[in-house]
Amino acid sequence: MKSNLKLFLVSIVLLFSFAFISCSNTSNHKEVEGSNTVKGDYTCPMHPEVSGSKGDKCSKCGMNLVVK
Repeated sequence: MKSNLKLFLVSIVLLFSFAFISCSNTSNHKEVEGSNTVKGDYTCPMHPEVSGSKGDKCSKCGMNLVVK
């Protein structure tokens, strides 16, 4: 019975940990109000040759693209 309770508590902690990590995994740049961005204004921090638009991900590593 105690082992089931421990397993349950560990599962709950892990669930909340993953939920917190996924919610806090946002980009650190701030958008300028009224800025007009076009395709190519965003690039991968690890692969600068990869460009795209807001919301795209790097085709090589999957990271979110950031403003150039």
